[in-house]
Amino acid sequence: MTTIDTRSQLAAEIDREIAAHIAERYTDDWELRKLAYHYRREGYVKLSGLVSADLIERVRVETIRLLDAHEKRIDIKLKETGNTPRYMSTLSQAAIAENSELIPAVYESAALKAFLGRLAGDEVLDCPWEGEKYIAIRQHKQGDTHGWHWGDFSFTLIWIIEAPSGEFGGQLQTVPHTVWDKEDPRTTEHLEMLPIRTWPHVTGDTYFLRSDTTLHRTIPLSADRTRIILNTCWASPKDIARAATHETMHAMFD
Repeated sequence: MTTIDTRSQLAAEIDREIAAHIAERYTDDWELRKLAYHYRREGYVKLSGLVSADLIERVRVETIRLLDAHEKRIDIKLKETGNTPRYMSTLSQAAIAENSELIPAVYESAALKAFLGRLAGDEVLDCPWEGEKYIAIRQHKQGDTHGWHWGDFSFTLIWIIEAPSGEFGGQLQTVPHTVWDKEDPRTTEHLEMLPIRTWPHVTGDTYFLRSDTTLHRTIPLSADRTRIILNTCWASPKDIARAATHETMHAMFD
């Protein structure tokens, strides 16, 4: 049985590893400013080499192991985002917390949160709602998609565990600086009025998303190919101060 002391020791080791890697990887202040500008302008920025290749691989293996054991298939549409689809398999925060030491340790890294906070220009805090701290999604059937949606909290780091070749879909699309009204989302009107950006990724990438104000989706898969992501989510001080509901997360993961 894993003890609290063992989990704490792993979390400390992971935090030291991430801190050392970031200190070595991001030595150019101008590079950091460019990343921050891109993030604040687009609500998105790709972070190549954010953590070590070894840690990326460990997270990849762990995420696939957990999905294989605990995923749940859903094929639903959600009215809170304009009846957009969720065709995928999901892995809940509860299943990860119960069955993984590594992913919670990565999530808790103070060095990781501090770095993301530099890009966001805001404090990056643990989610006040356990259910959205970390989850995983696998798409593998033709037509699978995470349809247009927003997040309940401000900050999301996506780990691309596996990505299909671009001709088969699965790319991220975004519309930044938007407002989510769950009672009247007007998703179609947003898409008709505002430009849509498309961002390709490959296995091993990570990207940082301003998830509460960036309308986003993945392009549906055009063939039976696999796209797997680990989603790690944090809150801003404003998130902590306001009441939040979690209708779409309950529908996908409960």
